[in-house]
Amino acid sequence: MGTLDGKIAMVSGSGRGIGRAIALKLAEQGARLVINDLDPEPAEETLTTIKAMGGEAVTCIGSVTDTDFADRFVATAVDNYGGVDIVINNAGYTWDTVIQKMTDEQWDAILDVHLKAPFRILRAVQPVISASAKAERAEGRTVHRKIVNISSIAGLGGNAGQANYSAAKAGIVGLTKTLAKEWGRYGVNVNAIAYGLIRTRLTEAAARADATIDVQGREIKVGVNPDLLTAMERMIPLGRAGTPEEAAGAVYLLCLPESDYISGQVVVCGGGYS
Repeated sequence: MGTLDGKIAMVSGSGRGIGRAIALKLAEQGARLVINDLDPEPAEETLTTIKAMGGEAVTCIGSVTDTDFADRFVATAVDNYGGVDIVINNAGYTWDTVIQKMTDEQWDAILDVHLKAPFRILRAVQPVISASAKAERAEGRTVHRKIVNISSIAGLGGNAGQANYSAAKAGIVGLTKTLAKEWGRYGVNVNAIAYGLIRTRLTEAAARADATIDVQGREIKVGVNPDLLTAMERMIPLGRAGTPEEAAGAVYLLCLPESDYISGQVVVCGGGYS
């Protein structure tokens, strides 16, 4: 018996990195998953892993920034499982530079993926949650649902070279606190995790100075200079970056029944750095 048996969870950006770790953690505890990634291959890999564990999952492939994505994402959960209990807004990437060199395209792309996409997903899922809560009240019972939005310490204190990302992640905090007030009447707990340095393909020490990833035709530079990465880890009280599994653990805590009276909060998962 898992702590999340029977729950239906949607996790955006769950083909790789932190999102994948979150999906596997929730599936391990009995949740049924809707997996999303921009690319089919990593999403299918996560799906295969969950099924090998004995879990249930389906995929919803595509960019969270597509105008029709939110409706498709929610419909995948409803059509396959009949509802939604957990929403994790995780998808995203960084596209950094100092503000005087930042283009409108860079600004818009990062705000779209980190803030507008979660807004659209939550807007799309509201009628499902509202209808479920109304039916449950008529039956004399309360079901707590969980929204966990992914923010960053950059959204709490800023970070040089990340005006776009910091602004988006600060916006997620405002969105989280607002929906905690709007959706409390539905029995929904809305919280955010603000990550510090977590080792993923976006933050690992760059093997090459020109290391990039492709995001919808854009070549985005990734990786951190090894010396800088070491210096960053020295500033963390625990002395190291976090793992995707540790990052997933923070999200899992806010999905448990034990968090049913926690809402509107931002939990920093940063090894003591804030």
